[in-house]
Amino acid sequence: MNKTVSESKLTMTELVLPHHTNQLGNLLGGQLMHWIDICAALSAAKHSQRVCVTKSVDFIDFKEPHKLGDVVVLEANVNRVFNTSMEVMVSVYKESFREGIKRLSNTAYLTFVSVDDDGQPVKSFDIIPETNEEKKYYEEALRRREERLRKKGI
Repeated sequence: MNKTVSESKLTMTELVLPHHTNQLGNLLGGQLMHWIDICAALSAAKHSQRVCVTKSVDFIDFKEPHKLGDVVVLEANVNRVFNTSMEVMVSVYKESFREGIKRLSNTAYLTFVSVDDDGQPVKSFDIIPETNEEKKYYEEALRRREERLRKKGI
């Protein structure tokens, strides 16, 4: 069975509270990484209909800080499925309901593996990109995977 990229889309919304911030009132990077990992894992699980575990994080790009009281919107989807692994992209937005704006603040690429009830890797459903943008990310995911494997010496 194949699934479309849109079937893996998932959105999480978080509010930056005092216990999420550092001494400057900015969202802790580790807290944002935690939310990104959860959002990506849920997107991967939605696609594969299985528990998915984090295999790697390529990078997280921090463009601007989130402040105490900001709304953080995380949008994830599967870019490409390889066999048991899949690349998930998470786009993070800073949203202000008061100002009516939503700006991209972070992007992250993570690799997840579908596992069975014993925690063993299993093949996931193939994914079908439909839009030009989805097709672009689908192709880029292969290049990122090849680079990851090259760095590992595989």
